[in-house]
Amino acid sequence: MFLAWSEIKRNKLRFLLITSILLLVSFLVFFLSGLAAGLANMNREAVDKWHAQAVVLTEESDKSLYQSSLDKGEADGLGAKETAVIGQMGSIADNGKVKKNVVLFGIEPEGFIMPKVSEGEVAFSVENGVIASDVLKDEGFAIGDTLELSSSDTKLEIIGFTDQARFNAAPVLYIDLDDLQHLKFGDAAEINADLVNAIVVKDTNWSKLKVPEDLEIIEVENFIKNLPGYTEQNMTLTYMIYFLFIISAAIVAIFLYVLTVQKISMFGLMKAQGISSGYLAKSVVAQTFILATIGVVVGFGLTWLAGSFLPSAVPVQFDLQTMIIYGLILITVAILGAVISVWTIIRIDPLEAIGG
Repeated sequence: MFLAWSEIKRNKLRFLLITSILLLVSFLVFFLSGLAAGLANMNREAVDKWHAQAVVLTEESDKSLYQSSLDKGEADGLGAKETAVIGQMGSIADNGKVKKNVVLFGIEPEGFIMPKVSEGEVAFSVENGVIASDVLKDEGFAIGDTLELSSSDTKLEIIGFTDQARFNAAPVLYIDLDDLQHLKFGDAAEINADLVNAIVVKDTNWSKLKVPEDLEIIEVENFIKNLPGYTEQNMTLTYMIYFLFIISAAIVAIFLYVLTVQKISMFGLMKAQGISSGYLAKSVVAQTFILATIGVVVGFGLTWLAGSFLPSAVPVQFDLQTMIIYGLILITVAILGAVISVWTIIRIDPLEAIGG
């Protein structure tokens, strides 16, 4: 460690270049991890808010809430501890100033999936009143706004806001189930009054529940993974992070190898004086550890700093535990990148090195 640190202090500019590259790579890894978490959260936060264990859908829906349609009376026959029915409808909401793609969740006020209101009315106090995701406030929506929907002539009114209410990246509007049925089916609302998209189950023993043959019960996490684009999006960003780990190792390996080749004669002289290859190898590893740690720590700090200045429209959500794990991986792969230099040092012949 003494030899490693002494050389770093003596050749500051040279090693600053390596540290800067590691800093930029770590910054990109941390930012991508935050982006992956933020995008994933945009897709699932309304579902996580249910605090449920399973969802019942029609078997033909292929685990899709959009394609599922069943009788809400099926909930009574499940025998679960708690159930709640939900209807769903996608639309574009217009308050006269702003248009926004939204998802309407038709729910029963007494159900456990009824959201807590952070601002405004607690329940559906007026006909066609909706409780909106608070992200819409940043888009220019406010309590009392009258909303026109692209898919209906019926107008809605925002009576309250709730937090953490996005589904498949779209803000959610919670509406009374009966009101949603009139929006979806119009004059046929009474005939289709019992049709819902899903039954949400709150029961730790959900896997033991018996459902009719034309229905299926799936774990909430599995339901989320089948949301359109959710898995593909996460896999894309995850693979990008993995490739950055490989790139980081390659960059460190190349830089340290070049530095090692430049110092072959010096290493040969040190070996001739009796300094062992193991000592020199440890010095290179220690040097890599110091540089990688500095780069990762500074990159970590810059990521948090940059995150504090990002607008709310940017879906970034930093998870401290994930960032620490990725930071340790970056340091580890950097050390692994130093293996080539270590192998080069071990193979140095003192006489040839000095003679060269």
